[in-house]
Amino acid sequence: MARKLLESVPPALNSARADLEANFRAVLRSSLSKLDLVTRDEFDAQMRVLQRTRTRLEELEQRLRELEGCPLASGGGGVGPGEGPGPGEGPGSGEGPGSGGGPGPGPGAVQG
Repeated sequence: MARKLLESVPPALNSARADLEANFRAVLRSSLSKLDLVTRDEFDAQMRVLQRTRTRLEELEQRLRELEGCPLASGGGGVGPGEGPGPGEGPGSGEGPGSGGGPGPGPGAVQG
């Protein structure tokens, strides 16, 4: 960039060319240092991290789709057939407070 600036200098100022070049470079260096820039190496390293993260995310999304498609998959530690609460058992099925004691929604239930 400093070279392009030097090329635009009129020929009459060629004698001061070295001084101008040094000044142009100093001004450019100072201006660029104020910007929030990263080196190419840092950028490339972050791109590699991002790519690994995207790959891992895709793998986890695929695994989640597989697990959602097979909620009773064996070896998953889930509740299999014959295990867990049966009909009328489990949370909200007792005669405790708020159950209403009979069929239908309990008191305060919103019906739509």
